[in-house]
Amino acid sequence: MTAVDTRTLPAAPAERRFSWPAWGWSLIGVLGVWAVIIAVRPGSPFDPITQALSLAPFLVLVALGQMLVITLGPGNIDVSVGTVISMTSYVSVAVGATHGPVIGLLAAVAAGALAGAVSVAAILVLRVPPIIATLATSLIVTSATLLLADAARGGADPALRAFVNAKVVGIPVIAIIVAAVTVLAWFVLRHTQLGLSIIAVGQSARAAERAGIKVALVTATAYLISAGFAGLVGGLLAAYISPSTVLGTSYMLDSIAVVVIGGTLISGGRPVPAGAWTGALFFVLLSGLLNLVGWSVGAQNVLKGVLVVLVVIVASAATGTGRSSIHRLRDSMRTRTSTPSTPSQKEPIHG
Repeated sequence: MTAVDTRTLPAAPAERRFSWPAWGWSLIGVLGVWAVIIAVRPGSPFDPITQALSLAPFLVLVALGQMLVITLGPGNIDVSVGTVISMTSYVSVAVGATHGPVIGLLAAVAAGALAGAVSVAAILVLRVPPIIATLATSLIVTSATLLLADAARGGADPALRAFVNAKVVGIPVIAIIVAAVTVLAWFVLRHTQLGLSIIAVGQSARAAERAGIKVALVTATAYLISAGFAGLVGGLLAAYISPSTVLGTSYMLDSIAVVVIGGTLISGGRPVPAGAWTGALFFVLLSGLLNLVGWSVGAQNVLKGVLVVLVVIVASAATGTGRSSIHRLRDSMRTRTSTPSTPSQKEPIHG
């Protein structure tokens, strides 16, 4: 028999395996809740989705900003977005009454970014943990909101109100615009230096800094964008509903929950812009279903919290971050209990 030189043979094509998208489970949740609503409530099966598309875009915008912050890595979270939304709803109406709705919206974005700058200063200059820094900002913003509410007169511009409620072929215009913003966010994260830097910082801030990435600048940019998006939502909600001191209360918890359920890793380094939509639609539909069956707001928040914890546990198990944390804890305990004469054996740390 003639020997065959395997080195000259062409390489076998690699098998392409289907990769389950990070937002897949939240999409299943959307379809499941939608089916339950159709079963328990008579009417057109598309009514729940139409109503959800009217509310979800506002939550998606806040979630996209929150996603950038969470992608920066462990400990990064913006708990001030809710109060920023409430404050900027008054700013938008006050400025818009004199200078028009467009300037009013821009003023709301600027006011949100200013609040974000306070958080950035506390985080980067004073070295305050992000959750404490944004909580302090939230308290400052709440005080400003109360002052603005006392001086508030009138409502949003009718033209802005008409725009926020406009529909094309039954689909809200605001939903189409936010969908375009989501695509833009995906492009920025995957194809620009800023987006890739945010992901790199989330995967390892120390490695990113050694690679020449300005971690402080990237961190500041993410927090400012998050606060700016919250300000924009405040201006839009002022026209869709009306300004209120509690207008953004639910958005703090919901934005974090949407980001996590949508597939973004709470440990950082993996943003999922599409998940902001599936997560937001899931939460809007779920809230509608729970209201339909008579659940209180408090009970709904408990359920949302449980869902977030479950998703974090599942994500940790699937990605290995949970096992990595266990290894670190085990190594730490062994190091503390070991003596110089009997050094502990160190296990390799994964992740």
